[in-house]
Amino acid sequence: MKSLRLLPVLITVVVLAAPAAGAVSRPKVLVIDFDNDVNPVTAGYATDALDRAERDGYSAAVIRLDTPGGLSESMREIYQKELALKIPVIVYVPTGARAASAGVWIGQAADVLAMAPQSNLGSSTPISSGGGNIPSDLKRKVINDAAKSLRALAEEHGRNGDWAEQAVRVASNLTAREALDRNVIDAISPTLPALLNKVDGQKTKPKNITLHTADADVTEVKMSLWKRILDTVIDPNIVVLLMSLGLLGITIELYSPGLVLPGTVGITSLVLGLFGLQVLPTSWAGILLMLLAFGFFVADLFVPTHGVLTVSGAIAFVLGALVLFDPAGPLYDVSVWVAVAIAGTIALLMAGALTKVVQARRRPAEVGAQSIVGTTATSRYGGQVFANGELWRARAVDGSELEPGEAVEVVGVDDALTLEVRPLREPVGSP
Repeated sequence: MKSLRLLPVLITVVVLAAPAAGAVSRPKVLVIDFDNDVNPVTAGYATDALDRAERDGYSAAVIRLDTPGGLSESMREIYQKELALKIPVIVYVPTGARAASAGVWIGQAADVLAMAPQSNLGSSTPISSGGGNIPSDLKRKVINDAAKSLRALAEEHGRNGDWAEQAVRVASNLTAREALDRNVIDAISPTLPALLNKVDGQKTKPKNITLHTADADVTEVKMSLWKRILDTVIDPNIVVLLMSLGLLGITIELYSPGLVLPGTVGITSLVLGLFGLQVLPTSWAGILLMLLAFGFFVADLFVPTHGVLTVSGAIAFVLGALVLFDPAGPLYDVSVWVAVAIAGTIALLMAGALTKVVQARRRPAEVGAQSIVGTTATSRYGGQVFANGELWRARAVDGSELEPGEAVEVVGVDDALTLEVRPLREPVGSP
């Protein structure tokens, strides 16, 4: 009888607990927006977000991918994180987007690779720093390594290894429909929610994880403002501009101490530029050429070469800027026009500074008593004149007596600090 009396209470508890259990069981998916090239900053953003998905108990992580490619080391950092993650990773290429070059490795490392109908992937052939083909034996080594790396990723995930090699060896590129027909991707879906519902219940290879993504609670993450600023700072054109501003500002501060602003701006710009140099692969030849350029610019302020060193510095600067980021590949080339514009601007500023230097060198000394030479004075009693607000001993260069109140011109100063004057024959009132 006692158990019968408790039956309504138990039923009520079960009924109340059922909705709560249903709410807890709803899957969570973290969507990582990746709309950029692959570089150390974006790789750090992606791997941090993947770590968050695993740490916070998400059912799956989705990389919504649109990339032209990027640096191989950063690419490797991302796909190694995908492979190590204990939750499934889905890469989705949305409408109008592409997964090119390094993006193919990121896609093939995913547990599920899907595309929207109007998207493409491929063109994964490694290229030299200048954007062309890699020569001779080195080419075979690089191509073979890349081809087998991508093939291994594709085959381990149950996809077409032959096409993976073609993407590397002949830069094959496929539309979404072609990729699905050739088993390069796992699914086509017009939207991400539709994809999550479509792949629900499937088992992944090689992790053998059952996907729980239907009607998932989706959380989207984007790059933070600070990451976006860093991503902008490592733009090669911005790096060259910051380095130029930095060295120019410090040069101006050293040449005219006490201005403060040029030095402050210069140091800040130089630090940001050095950050870009640290993040991106750089060429020693480019760095040395740019240092040589600024050496020429500074030397021209002190050595009378009539602008020859400034022109040499501008040429060295342009050449250095163009080869500075060669190891990073063609995505990180400095624009020729940006390099020429910066070099031309610096050369014009240096030309203005040189003009001032020449004028200063040709100007007669104007220190102490010499600053009075060329001015007009008024004679006083006792062989004195009133000049520049002071009384000076004076004598006429023609040996005549100076009349009080007579206007005179100061033409020199002797060793005894006596002014040599020439009468102007026009007396003026004493001040």
